[in-house]
Amino acid sequence: MDSRTSQTAPGTAPSGKAAVRCRGVVKIYGGGSGRVVALRGVDLQVEQGELLMLVGPSGSGKTTLISVIAGILDQDEGDCRVFDQDLRKMPSREKTRYRGKTIGFVFQSFNLIPTLTAVENVAVPLLLNGWKRSRAIQRAGEVLDRVRLADRSRSLPAELSGGEQQRVAIARSLVHEPRLIVCDEPTSSLDQDTGQRVIELLREVAVREDRALIIVTHDSRIFKFSDRMARMNDGRVVEVIDLRKTA
Repeated sequence: MDSRTSQTAPGTAPSGKAAVRCRGVVKIYGGGSGRVVALRGVDLQVEQGELLMLVGPSGSGKTTLISVIAGILDQDEGDCRVFDQDLRKMPSREKTRYRGKTIGFVFQSFNLIPTLTAVENVAVPLLLNGWKRSRAIQRAGEVLDRVRLADRSRSLPAELSGGEQQRVAIARSLVHEPRLIVCDEPTSSLDQDTGQRVIELLREVAVREDRALIIVTHDSRIFKFSDRMARMNDGRVVEVIDLRKTA
């Protein structure tokens, strides 16, 4: 970190409205001799209007934490709220509806549907939210153009490179303009120029007064785009560094 950075207590955010608030979050996988404690009482607050990056060694709990935040996993203990909503307490159908409207998730493995074209994959969140197919496809094509894939819109995932698939996954997370976007290594398959363009696009779309963006990354090339960085180790947030403050 350079001289512009200053440290805050773990889990403490500067003043502002919370997009995400985690308190004492614990997640355990398995039981008996196979029991793994992935999260050990995580405290973290993400402000509306900020890009927060989660960094730390592999196995430190970053992906598990964003999966809890996005409602993909339920924590075993503690409290996690997204725009003051406790997803764990929602009925399944209501939770699915809320996630579909409010949260966009970029998986490290892309999770594209192999039988759908790029534009159809991007349109999926809109179709799930009740959009007419023609309008959803039009909107999806517009977002693919923003990630420079307009000429690949009719290609199947198997016909795309890893970097192209990653951009399709990012376009899918942006298409319905969710209030919270959560990304797991979004630039891992991209060259430096493309990765920078993608992060700039994510910031443009997601970092607004009533929205937030969380990125799990090992890519030091994009650290400069973050507002704050939360460092994880052994299932805990051990440090939060505010890049907006001057020394």
